[in-house]
Amino acid sequence: MRVGSYGVASDTGRKRRRNEDSYVVAPPLFAVADGMGGAQAGEVASKLAAAVLEAPAAGALAGPARLAALIREANRRVFERSTVDPATSGMGTTMTVALAEGQVVAIGHVGDSRAYLLRGGRLEQLTEDHSLVNELLKTGKLSAEEAEVHPQRSVITRAVGTDPDVDVDAFTVDAEDGDVFLLCSDGLTDMVVDADILELLDRHADDLDRATRALVSAANRGGGEDNVTAVAFRIAAEGGDTATMAAVGEPDEKTLESIEPTPAVDTMVIPADRVEEELLATGSPEAKAAVRGEPADTGGRLRMALTMVVLLAIAIGLLVWGLLH
Repeated sequence: MRVGSYGVASDTGRKRRRNEDSYVVAPPLFAVADGMGGAQAGEVASKLAAAVLEAPAAGALAGPARLAALIREANRRVFERSTVDPATSGMGTTMTVALAEGQVVAIGHVGDSRAYLLRGGRLEQLTEDHSLVNELLKTGKLSAEEAEVHPQRSVITRAVGTDPDVDVDAFTVDAEDGDVFLLCSDGLTDMVVDADILELLDRHADDLDRATRALVSAANRGGGEDNVTAVAFRIAAEGGDTATMAAVGEPDEKTLESIEPTPAVDTMVIPADRVEEELLATGSPEAKAAVRGEPADTGGRLRMALTMVVLLAIAIGLLVWGLLH
């Protein structure tokens, strides 16, 4: 097995003025990093992380161990820079990396950027989001529907560069001829549901350049609230398809000037052991009740609904009385 064709598209989105996403396309290695931090610090963090992958040090490690070592090195460099440069203090980045080796694809992952596998017309999310919302989902304190609109969707529980050390999820996936792997930042997954990602990726599976462009366009049509990056590659048998790649540039200033200035909420990092504390401080009444193990207070909403019914009945009664008299 080897990497066949591949494509990448990255865009600033419709609400941001800078693209803080970075990506690496260096077959058989691919990666996406979504930077976070004030001013330009997020861009610095993601580029520092990507640079580690673009020129990895030689060594005996392979597969998941190699990716975990690379991500830990990226963590060291980003954290070191943030401690010596006040302008970048507190910066960090997500990092999702894929390495195709022989019959397997190794995945290394920190944050809420994602890796997906398209196989046989089905899309599988391979990585687990290191996010506040996902922690609440796992404990049953949020439903999938609530998670999609939760105000703390951008809060992550693990990032590269925010602490001296980082835990890395690293594993392998057995590869098959024709598999398509997708790496993407949350600018895609927050704007486009998995069913639509599947439809677009499956429709353009034979043209991954077109597929990644279509995914970025869909994210922008959905609101484009964040930078969006999509990297896709296909696994092929030896002698299979030829690799192709193209990137989408950032919008020009005229396009940016026409955008309504809607504030964009940057990513925050909250350790997993502080998830419930954060929700109790900032969550909705229903979410706070869920954390405490209490039933949601539906009484207020019921009383409001009954009041509206009574007022509507009175209005109708007055209207009928006026017509009769």
